[in-house]
Amino acid sequence: MDNTTWVANHTGQSDFDLVGLFSQSKHPTLLFMIIFVVFLMALSGNTILILLIHCDAHLHNPMYFFITQLSLMDVMYISVTVPKMLMDQVMGVKQISAPECGMQMFLYLTLGGSEVFLLAAMAYDRYVAICHPLRYPILMNHRVCLLLVSSSWLLGSVDGFMLTPVTMTFPFCRSRVIHHFFCEVPAVMKLSCSDTSLYETLMYLCCVLMLLIPVTVISSSYSFILFTIHRMNSAEGRKKAFATCSSHMMVVILFYGAAVYTYMLPTSYHTPEKDMIVSVFYTILTPVLNPLIYSLRNKDVTRALKKMLNVGSVLQETMK
Repeated sequence: MDNTTWVANHTGQSDFDLVGLFSQSKHPTLLFMIIFVVFLMALSGNTILILLIHCDAHLHNPMYFFITQLSLMDVMYISVTVPKMLMDQVMGVKQISAPECGMQMFLYLTLGGSEVFLLAAMAYDRYVAICHPLRYPILMNHRVCLLLVSSSWLLGSVDGFMLTPVTMTFPFCRSRVIHHFFCEVPAVMKLSCSDTSLYETLMYLCCVLMLLIPVTVISSSYSFILFTIHRMNSAEGRKKAFATCSSHMMVVILFYGAAVYTYMLPTSYHTPEKDMIVSVFYTILTPVLNPLIYSLRNKDVTRALKKMLNVGSVLQETMK
């Protein structure tokens, strides 16, 4: 690509227009309020979960260390897309510059890719805890946990560094209107006037590999877990193990299902409206559901929350 094309793609004259969710709604004000409330719930829920795990010594174990990282990713993930969307609606602006679009694309690819691998690490953690409980402190020591988490962040950033520069350096000489509420790769690629079939094939293979490895780890882990749960003599043990694993599987199905639809299904299955609805699941709904799933269905977290609330009420009483 020559310098003229590159400059044209990265100057203010080539700003993109985001169609957004609100232009598709008959009640944009109501939709705005719903998304704003969901955004605040996601921020507060994940922040509270991080603080609870940090402050309560009983929650200082590998599973909650991974949940802390998941909550951190969710806070960053929803903050990449939703604040701009809400601000644009308030200010009546739909434009996003090419550098801003590239940065948004890189961040959501990095965070999404990191979460894909982190969910696999969490499945492995549950496998070791349930199938090899006596060896759990050794197999999942602090160094191993740090290695798994740092590897998840690293592999996610590789996804961002691979796809973002290539996508943003294609010539965009068609319409500048992105039929989406953020700069998602497939939506941006539709604007290119060059042949992107080879890149789309490579992107498909990349996504297959990124999803295949974690899915293999997750499915294998839970196959062994289910077999072990079936053999448990204690009904209470079976109930606790199943509750923990079912919570994780709900998150996995939501997140992976949306990713498979977006990046692996043929384009004939896609429409701009469907793409935006599916993207809402993994960019807006998943971050708000994760803390609810891991707190309401987890006795340790609810106990820590009650303890924190009791301490707060005691402090208020002493100050009166």
